[in-house]
Amino acid sequence: MLKIKTAVLVSGGGTNLQALIDAEKNDLLETAEISLVISNKEGVLALERADKAGIKREVISKKEFPNQMDFEEKLNQILVENQIELIVLAGFMSILSGQFTDRYVGRIINIHPSLIPSFCGKGFYGLKVHEEALKYGVKITGATVHYVNETPDGGQIIMQKAVEILEDDSPKTLQQRVMKEAEHIILPQATEQVARRILKEREEK
Repeated sequence: MLKIKTAVLVSGGGTNLQALIDAEKNDLLETAEISLVISNKEGVLALERADKAGIKREVISKKEFPNQMDFEEKLNQILVENQIELIVLAGFMSILSGQFTDRYVGRIINIHPSLIPSFCGKGFYGLKVHEEALKYGVKITGATVHYVNETPDGGQIIMQKAVEILEDDSPKTLQQRVMKEAEHIILPQATEQVARRILKEREEK
């Protein structure tokens, strides 16, 4: 079966990357093939996960480039060289410009730890999202996979999963449960769904 070469972009621990690796191992990814991991930081656990799984990996640090355009040009070059058709942002802490996302319309997806449009956009990432959810007093939170455009967390929603907030939740316990009960489930599902759409479009050309 034809596969869609997929790159996962990371910045930290790579728990969502691991969920994708495990899904592929368990044949839950049939169309998407994790063929490249790109980190914008050296020495992160996500790179060790890629090494352990035997997946090619690259590091592109923003510090090495004079501006965003040059950084994105290098990123694009690596994606093209590796024939990447689908990009998954899994805890990638670098906002991509509209100039970059316009090259990959409908081919970049992101996982966000809330039910968009709640607690999203610029400045909402990591623990901050869960702190705000608890501060606001919402009873339900969750995770969202969405397409990426020039607006942070502004692209069309692909999939969501709700997670109940418990009375004794702290930002950390909530973060862990949202990962386990939502992110790690819907990210592989959405990745496969989008990969199938890309494959179908390719076959129809």
